[in-house]
Amino acid sequence: QVQLVESGGGLVQPGGSLRLSCAASESIFSTYVVGWYRQAPGNQRELVAAITRGGIINTADSVKGRFTISRDNFKNTVYLQMNSLKPEDTAVYYCNVRNTKSNYWGQGTQVTVSS
Repeated sequence: QVQLVESGGGLVQPGGSLRLSCAASESIFSTYVVGWYRQAPGNQRELVAAITRGGIINTADSVKGRFTISRDNFKNTVYLQMNSLKPEDTAVYYCNVRNTKSNYWGQGTQVTVSS
């Protein structure tokens, strides 16, 4: 079972930046699609960005141009660089790895955008 540990969340003012990290317990990028999701209170969990095994990136329209997903194959870590943050980006952010057989989630990290 893949263990995922997220870090990097916190409180930031509108317009600020944060970088989230998700460290996996084993090599994941050749086996899984890796992504970041978020869930705000009262809302469904939604995809923010994901990278396929082949390196194709899918980014939600709501964050396109502001958020960037990237990976470090040697560290088994995926990142989410978040710039120009808005109050509506406030949510718990979750790391996810999945393929046709398995689906793993991290514990989540809170991101709050407020002045």
